[in-house]
Amino acid sequence: MTAFNIVRFRVKPGREEEFLAAHRMAERFFPGMRRFTMVKTGDRAYCVLAEWASFDRIVAARPSMISILDSFRDTLEELGGGLGVTDPVSGTVVMEKTPPAKKAAKAKKAKKTVKKTVKKPAKKKKARRR
Repeated sequence: MTAFNIVRFRVKPGREEEFLAAHRMAERFFPGMRRFTMVKTGDRAYCVLAEWASFDRIVAARPSMISILDSFRDTLEELGGGLGVTDPVSGTVVMEKTPPAKKAAKAKKAKKTVKKTVKKPAKKKKARRR
């Protein structure tokens, strides 16, 4: 069953590029990971989301994910409230919504019409001799 892990971070002032570079260099795709996304949620605030084939795959990857975290842990500041430098959560998907096919097709068609089309000039007709 599909699962996600989400981790919230706050980066120390002046360390954002180092934080981002550490993520760019890190091995990101573990067995069972379908995708990884990083979102900037505010001033020096980030959240990462990863989609997995199953919750068991997240559990199996945790030691490696912690190893990656250790490589940039010093770039992070405490989140407060006893959280430490990360606020991780994970779990299995219990609901997923996608737009109805008709709406999705309409949105796709609208996107295509935004592109400008270039019309070719009409060909001149040759005069007929009588």
